[in-house]
Amino acid sequence: MSTSHDHSQPSPSPAQGYMSEPETHSIVIGYIVWIFGFFGAHRFYYGKQISGTIWFFTLGLVGIGWLVDLLLIPGMDRRAQRRYTTGPVDYTIAWILLTFLGLFGIHRFYLEKWVTGVIYLLTGGLFGVGWLYDLWTLNEQVDQYNRRA
Repeated sequence: MSTSHDHSQPSPSPAQGYMSEPETHSIVIGYIVWIFGFFGAHRFYYGKQISGTIWFFTLGLVGIGWLVDLLLIPGMDRRAQRRYTTGPVDYTIAWILLTFLGLFGIHRFYLEKWVTGVIYLLTGGLFGVGWLYDLWTLNEQVDQYNRRA
């Protein structure tokens, strides 16, 4: 009777263990919105609301900060990946909806916020004030939704 047992695990397929974590934000989208970065778009996208607001009012610190951000985007992307939770709601889709259809509340419908979605639809995003609020808070809204899911 042999007492040795083979306790080896089956070898993982090449794809196992090498899969990257799901992304919350896309670096490609980060660079695309950087084009409009003198308005702070990429900074809002990565959850940097205060500097995004400063960039908005100073046109990217008179263009200098905007140019420097070209080199800083990879770091902003990594911090966003660590800070925010992946889940059923995609951050990039939510941001696209806010950017282009935010005054109609489409991003709020995407987050299943039906009542405020209808209010935004009927009032033009609370006359633009709600849209500005969501510019500051969208990452956190998506993060909360994904944590509950």
